[in-house]
Amino acid sequence: MADLDRRSAELRAAYPDYLNLAYGPAPRNRIDYFASGRPGPLLVFIHGGYWQMRHKDTFSALAAGPLAHGMHVAMVGYTLAPDATLAQIVDECRRAVAWLGDHAPTFGGDAEHMIVSGWSAGGHLAAMCLDEPGVHSALAISGIYDLEPVRMNYLNDKLGLTPADERALSPLHLPLSPKSLVLAYGGAELPELQRQSEVFEAARAHLPGHIACLPGLNHFTILDELVSPTGALTRKVRKLAALI
Repeated sequence: MADLDRRSAELRAAYPDYLNLAYGPAPRNRIDYFASGRPGPLLVFIHGGYWQMRHKDTFSALAAGPLAHGMHVAMVGYTLAPDATLAQIVDECRRAVAWLGDHAPTFGGDAEHMIVSGWSAGGHLAAMCLDEPGVHSALAISGIYDLEPVRMNYLNDKLGLTPADERALSPLHLPLSPKSLVLAYGGAELPELQRQSEVFEAARAHLPGHIACLPGLNHFTILDELVSPTGALTRKVRKLAALI
């Protein structure tokens, strides 16, 4: 992730105007907003780290691909476990989306057709935000949609999920959104992460969206497909935004 950190620092230096905008009272309730310089669609990105590590700043470089096509990008930060429960983290992300709905037009972003995206745990959080007002569609990357395996392993030491939490916070077990959802994952991901997307897609087979396995990419190299203006994930975001 060191190279991603470097590229992200370079992007923030190039777009310094709207960094660390507060959407709530907690220290990590911050958004970095990267405006393209003209009115355009808005991609909202939620970082990963199993809900208990990493920071939005590491992922700024992922804005590069969409920005090259006139999109606006908002990078969302949130309180990490164990300082917040997963229910509280979901609520923070939804409040960030609501904040953007109110404020993105100020920067030129289209708040009526937001596309929510996220990677790993952020893919879960993006799916949990799909039905928020103003959200048009979502791109969930290498996400987790059934929390039972998480509840049963060491990751739960900080999350403290109960069986009731697992049911209430797993997108797979909630009413399925009628909005378009693209589920992307790498062909070299861990089998469990591939299974998570495949099972969720099977549950959503009658709903808008599709699944996309990107051959040869793992949990980390898949991110390059959003960094690049010609990357596979950038193309999917552009399609969701009706730019191609």
